[in-house]
Amino acid sequence: MDFVCLTDHDSINGGLELLDKGYDDVILGEEVSCRLPDSGIEVHFGVYGTTEALHRELQPLRGNALEVAQCLAANDVFFSLNHLLHFYRRQIPLDEYFELLTIAPALEVRNGAMVAAHNELIERVAASSGERPLAMTAGSDAHTLRRVGTTWTEAPGDTPEAFLASLRAGHGRPGGSHGTALGVAFDAYCVIGRFMASLAGIGPQDHPPLHRAFCVAFSVVSLPFQFLPVVMLTRAKRHEVAITRETAAYFERFALERTDSWASAELVVD
Repeated sequence: MDFVCLTDHDSINGGLELLDKGYDDVILGEEVSCRLPDSGIEVHFGVYGTTEALHRELQPLRGNALEVAQCLAANDVFFSLNHLLHFYRRQIPLDEYFELLTIAPALEVRNGAMVAAHNELIERVAASSGERPLAMTAGSDAHTLRRVGTTWTEAPGDTPEAFLASLRAGHGRPGGSHGTALGVAFDAYCVIGRFMASLAGIGPQDHPPLHRAFCVAFSVVSLPFQFLPVVMLTRAKRHEVAITRETAAYFERFALERTDSWASAELVVD
């Protein structure tokens, strides 16, 4: 990869550590988790080219996704609306939920943990956004090293600044893998496996004696339930597919009617 951007949840520490080591191919970023003010639906923004000052400014705003988006826009920082349907559970009508498309300059159209049908639908949404074209991004959403770099965004640019300018101009193109239930479950079991290995003294050993004893006891007791992650993730993926189909039907019926309102709507924060 030519450039790397760590988008940890509400943290820039990993990126700062890499920059402190002198790497010049690192873009400082984060995934800001926030909520819509009325429905409480969780929303994730992928922020690229942030600063320590902006990171601090965003934290008290996370209860209102509209204020977060307004702050990012005011600071002229490029950001995307990530995995659009991940947290949607029919809490509000789809036409209200799709108003989210008016508050971000870009959509993450390929997420390495989301099924192909979801990613393909979101790419069609971004490509059909009318007079206000939405830029496209993609990311691995990797929570283990196994999937880092397996999903990516391609764009022209020899420097991080030029790359981000290309994304802002709409030249970003998705590449790489989609997600599956088994693939994401394997990530979960990798985390569990590393944790258990650390309890046995393999790998990072940062457990105080009492804490280690408690964790060992909990791990032994929970062994019969280690099938739960794959069951839960399979169920979640089935729901994801169902929501994607429902949204695709909505999009086919109403996207053309909504195009002008997406293009002309303004971000208003009470």
